[in-house]
Amino acid sequence: MFTKLFDKYNWEEVKQSIYSKTKTDVEHALNKTSKRDLEDFKALISPAGSNYIEQMAQLSHQLTQKRFGKTIQFYTPLYLSNECQNICTYCGFSFDNKIKRKTLTDSEILVEAEAIKTLGYDHILLVTGEAEKTVGVPYLKNAIRLLRNYFSHISMEVQPLDQNEYEELIAEGLNTVLVYQETYHKDDYKLHHPKGKKSNFNYRLETPDRLGNAEIYKIGLGTLIGLEDWRTDSFFTALHLNYLEKKHWKTKYSISFPRMRPAEGIIEPKVIMYDKEMVQLICAYRIFNEEVELSLSTRENEKFRDNVFKLGITSMSAGSKTNPGGYAVDPESLEQFEISDERSPQQIEQLIKKQGYEVIWKDWDKILTPSIYETAATKKM
Repeated sequence: MFTKLFDKYNWEEVKQSIYSKTKTDVEHALNKTSKRDLEDFKALISPAGSNYIEQMAQLSHQLTQKRFGKTIQFYTPLYLSNECQNICTYCGFSFDNKIKRKTLTDSEILVEAEAIKTLGYDHILLVTGEAEKTVGVPYLKNAIRLLRNYFSHISMEVQPLDQNEYEELIAEGLNTVLVYQETYHKDDYKLHHPKGKKSNFNYRLETPDRLGNAEIYKIGLGTLIGLEDWRTDSFFTALHLNYLEKKHWKTKYSISFPRMRPAEGIIEPKVIMYDKEMVQLICAYRIFNEEVELSLSTRENEKFRDNVFKLGITSMSAGSKTNPGGYAVDPESLEQFEISDERSPQQIEQLIKKQGYEVIWKDWDKILTPSIYETAATKKM
């Protein structure tokens, strides 16, 4: 398990190492012709690296084009429930927030699916709060069965599960699981998760291992930027990615960059990441790892997304709703957080096309089961 490797590292020592990197270290990382290592990544995300963003951006753009071409994959979240048994200081769904709770019924899930399908999507991300009794494995299996005829690629961001539970969901059609550690700072993690199953740091930390053992197609990693020092958290994410790629080499990986956004009853960010620093981090990940997918959500504002996607991003959400039933059933239900880019998927698609890029509405993996729309079209021929 990754915990054995993780326990060999000390947060403060890693932080000091990052902040002590020099311009010589950064130039060495940029000019390296062989694969960059974790020390190179430290240099690229260091304060010294902030003086080389122009060079990093050019290199990141070149590496992304070489591996992924001029393509941006589109996805959108479908929030199934805002019920949650955890207390999390940064989340609008936190158990201690006195809000109206809602879990979509079968018929409501289908109404939402129809609304999302009309937007053009073939890749859906299922999201719930962490409420095992309400939205546990039986509920998730049922939801996947309802949705697999609508969407070619089904991703999920819910509570961590056991390996056998992931295997059950994969058998139903689950392709990808996103599981963010939130922060790798073990002591601060406890402060932000005082109650609920999520308070178990090691169980969450070992979730990608269980997913890898279950042979999931893709795993998404990341931290919530704002909880702790973003540079140190990003190093531990890169360490985790490095470990997983070596141990679970059949699985693909993605990294997301969620910055804290306003929501009901949450804390203020401990650390503010500025746009320039976000660009630095995106480029650092691409230079460190040419294969990893990098995702940017509607948490970011439209001006930033319009200018940064060419630097290394491979997937973006668009037209997102972060509340259960937000697309059609109950648009006024409480959001998990406020989105920043409120443009429609078609508006963002047109902008991307004007930049010479192609929008991919489904994942670029093998598609085994045709959707009901494709089947219906075939019958008409």
